[in-house]
Amino acid sequence: MSLFENILDAQRWAAVPFGFWALVFFTFGCITGSFLNVCIYRMPLGLSVVSPPSHCPHCKYAIPFWLNVPLATWLMLRGRCKNCGAPISPRYFAVELLTGLMFLACWLAWGHAAPAVAVVYAFFMAALITATFIDFEHFIIPDEITLGGAAVGLALSFLLPQLHGAATMGEGFWRGLVGCGVGAGVVYAVLRMGKLFFGRQRVKLQGETKIIFTETALRLPDQEIPYGELFYRDTDNIALKARSVELIDRCYRETTLNFTPTTLKIGEEDFDPETVPYLEALCSEIVLPREAMGLGDVKFMAAIGAVLGWQGALFSLMVSSIIGSAVGVAMILLGRREWSSRLPYGPYIALAAVLWMFCGKAILALVFY
Repeated sequence: MSLFENILDAQRWAAVPFGFWALVFFTFGCITGSFLNVCIYRMPLGLSVVSPPSHCPHCKYAIPFWLNVPLATWLMLRGRCKNCGAPISPRYFAVELLTGLMFLACWLAWGHAAPAVAVVYAFFMAALITATFIDFEHFIIPDEITLGGAAVGLALSFLLPQLHGAATMGEGFWRGLVGCGVGAGVVYAVLRMGKLFFGRQRVKLQGETKIIFTETALRLPDQEIPYGELFYRDTDNIALKARSVELIDRCYRETTLNFTPTTLKIGEEDFDPETVPYLEALCSEIVLPREAMGLGDVKFMAAIGAVLGWQGALFSLMVSSIIGSAVGVAMILLGRREWSSRLPYGPYIALAAVLWMFCGKAILALVFY
């Protein structure tokens, strides 16, 4: 019997009391949650998650191991840095506790029949938690989680065919591959249709309003939107009819403006956007490109499909849309309409995936039978 088969052998796991493994899963989950906090903070900034070691973001104090105990340290220090006394976000405690509880839940759900599946699902849960918190704060899901998750999910589908209820490695890999393709393909189709029917947002301004195009962002009276959030493809276009358009060396009156990632057209004149560092326009309305979803959600669904199969991918897509709609309606009822348009979609997908893992089949049976 190979080392991998030894690890997967359920009888070997059963030789140790079930409650002991439950404690191990919760404890290791809290430790993993501590590492996830590092990932959540550093990955969107392009920083290494390994070096430098954990430190206070305020005073850069290197945190020794005895002050880096999950859950306990935050409570003991009352959410403050030991060195400078600066507050430490409650998110750190919440992520550690949530990860520990999710690891425990995976063991309680699959530990008896398939302990190896419990391990895989626990680490999959860690990826979902990381993606959720990063998406909430930065409106992105890093490729390390999405593309990396899809690759790992396909590898595990081959090595652990019971992940998909398959009898052979080849069958397990095929089911993972189909799930990956269905997850990415369906969401990409939704993205394209959304772009076709809802790909332009007409923004009414209060009277004649000055808007500014900087090198990196569009500056409106109440917000600044990075071009990366507006342009997903070269054909995306910002359009307006302006009372006036001013460049550094010239001015235009009563003209149109069309701006894409590669072109800038003012009236009948064409410019290279790279050569126009600053531009301002006076107008009462602007048309912005928008997406039904981002490409990060497509890659995220690929990873989910690779681990949960095509049924889990479709369930996650449908239920996430229901969750998103419910949250949007709730925000509107609470008078927070602007919040409803700024909430990321990744957390809804993650929550729907968790629902599928623990009770998806029961939900389907309740709905269709």
